Amino acid sequence: MVIAALGLVLALPVMLVIAALIKLTSRGPVLFAQQRVGLDRRALSRSGGNSRRRMDLGGAQFTMYKFRTMYVDTDTSGTQVWAASDDGRITPVGRVLRKFRLDELPQVLNVLRGEMNIVGPRPEQPAIFVYLREQIEGYQRRQRVRPGITGWAQVNQGYDTSVDDVRRKVRYDLEYIHGQSTLEDLRIMLRTVPVMLFRRGAH
Repeated sequence: MVIAALGLVLALPVMLVIAALIKLTSRGPVLFAQQRVGLDRRALSRSGGNSRRRMDLGGAQFTMYKFRTMYVDTDTSGTQVWAASDDGRITPVGRVLRKFRLDELPQVLNVLRGEMNIVGPRPEQPAIFVYLREQIEGYQRRQRVRPGITGWAQVNQGYDTSVDDVRRKVRYDLEYIHGQSTLEDLRIMLRTVPVMLFRRGAH
């Protein structure tokens, strides 16, 4: 939370410029709010073993914030999907924000609210979470820790485009959870900087 507070102060001038560019170049709100699946507090009371779930979302839902990178009213189906590299819904400003991952900056607010950490597995949309839980063994184990803005999976692999991409990321996430520490978090934060600067895996 201390790092998030400092980051918010340092990034505020950049965030104000981004907000102005979004507002001046496309119709709609500056921020994009979306429901995501967060920490499974039930896991905190367990000593271990496999968790049993029926029809639940695997964790507490919360509202995650991003800078808006898509045109408004581009998805009327209500279906939750991944964005593709040639996605026509993305605005010109949004494409730049995604390349440098600057659209994630507002999530420092989620960290300050206790819903996310700086480092941790990326939170997923509820419907996609339910689907992936059925497709990937151990996927729900990611919810044993708070989701993060960046993570071990993010510094090792780009954005998801398929279930196979997610499957590889889950292995990184579980590896992170197994060896989680303050030093490891700091190392991942440092490795996030070149990922942003060199735009690896961005679309």
